[in-house]
Amino acid sequence: MSLDARQAKPAASVAVESVLGNKEKTIFQRLLSAQSFWVTIALGVMVVVMSILQPEAFSSWDNFYNITRNFAFVGIIALGMTAVIITGGIDLSVGSIIGFVGVATGVMLQAEYSWWLSSLVGLSAGLLVGLVNGYLVAYLNLSAFVVTLGTLSIARSLAIVLSGNKMLYEFGPDADIFNWIGGGDILTIANPVWLLVVSTIIFAIILNQTAWGRYLYAIGGNEQAAQATGVPVQRIKLQAYLLCAFMTAIAAVMLTGYNGSAINANGTGYELRVIASTVIGGANLMGGSGGAYGAFIGAALIEVIRNSLIMAGVDSNWQGTFVGSFIILAVLLEQVRGRRRD
Repeated sequence: MSLDARQAKPAASVAVESVLGNKEKTIFQRLLSAQSFWVTIALGVMVVVMSILQPEAFSSWDNFYNITRNFAFVGIIALGMTAVIITGGIDLSVGSIIGFVGVATGVMLQAEYSWWLSSLVGLSAGLLVGLVNGYLVAYLNLSAFVVTLGTLSIARSLAIVLSGNKMLYEFGPDADIFNWIGGGDILTIANPVWLLVVSTIIFAIILNQTAWGRYLYAIGGNEQAAQATGVPVQRIKLQAYLLCAFMTAIAAVMLTGYNGSAINANGTGYELRVIASTVIGGANLMGGSGGAYGAFIGAALIEVIRNSLIMAGVDSNWQGTFVGSFIILAVLLEQVRGRRRD
């Protein structure tokens, strides 16, 4: 083949060859190249070390229950965030959506509406924010960072106005069943953990086995090329933001049930923990990579770090430093891996 012919080779052909090259890797090679694998190793090492240092406290069933329950809320949201990040977007509003959805649900419960109708109203409130985010990003081509930063402020403000800046805790006749949804357990495993496990399996299947999942990766890899090959880019991006908001709303309803109350400050700082979970788990903030298991294991690692720091007697104010350091390290590792692939 002549030099000119090689230069004229379509980008799509190069992409196909790249994909085929990845397919030729053995399962072991793909495992070693996955960031989520090394995060799992790091989590295992940390668990072993803490079990040796704090055998009674860290290794207790109560602590396991608390760790899994706490990271389940973050993990559920991280699954939705993964879909957005794969497209090359970001959603900074998830923390405020938690507060807005919690208050909307709490207001309905306080007015003595049924738990399912109250939950439905809360989920609808979350989807409304997701619709705004998705439409502005996908159809008006606005910056995802700017849009979701704006809705972060709007959703938190709406939560304050809707709650009257008060705590909502009188949840009416359905309080017991509603509180059990988020705070109860089945077979001694917290309900949110069961939901996270099932959701992770479903998301893994969707991302790896469906056309919609492949569209997400195509958009994140090269949006212009995806558009040229017939991928409905705008619709898929809108759906990604809706999905992220929906998963956040589900976590918010369960978190409200677990707390037994709703305040407008709920979810503050969650956006950092959620984004950290996805990035640490292997999602690339530039788009094109990420997975359900990565979101799961990233959320687990962050919670184990938080729990370990508390047991080690480290001031809780240092938690943000450790989480931020892990984010930077994860991004650095992704850049190094990207250079090696190139």
